[in-house]
Order: sequence, then C-alpha cells, then structure tokens
Amino acid sequence: MKNTLSLSDIKNFVGGLQGQDIELRINKGRNKIVSLTAIIDKVYPSMFIISPTSDVDLDRKSYSYSDVLCGDIVFVNK
Repeated sequence: MKNTLSLSDIKNFVGGLQGQDIELRINKGRNKIVSLTAIIDKVYPSMFIISPTSDVDLDRKSYSYSDVLCGDIVFVNK
C-alpha cells in the first residue's frame, strides 16, 4: 500500500533536507529514469531547486512539490 502524504507534508520534508546531500530517482518520461546524488539549493513556496553532485546529464533544475506527490521524483533512503 502506498504511503500518502499531503503537499504541506512534502514541503516540510523537502525544506528539512535543504543543503544536504540526498539520493534521488527522477522519472524523465519515456522509461528514462535517472538516479543521482544532489543538493537541494533553494526551497520556495511552490518549487525547489536541486544541483546534482554526481556526473549526470542534468544541470541545476527546479521541480514542483507535485512532482514528488505523483512519484516522478523519489527520495531514496540511504
């Protein structure tokens, strides 16, 4: 069974991870899934910005909290 979180729960979770190294799995569509290590640079009311620390084909990018809610971005437990 899937764990359901509200958007405010996700905002608080992401805000608590700001400035830390985290592992992410990002669904880029068409069966392209990228696993990377990144830092959450900035947290805004409707989005957050990550900067990858590993060598991947992504630069600094912004995502909305709904991307986490729908499962396009998954925070991997260490």
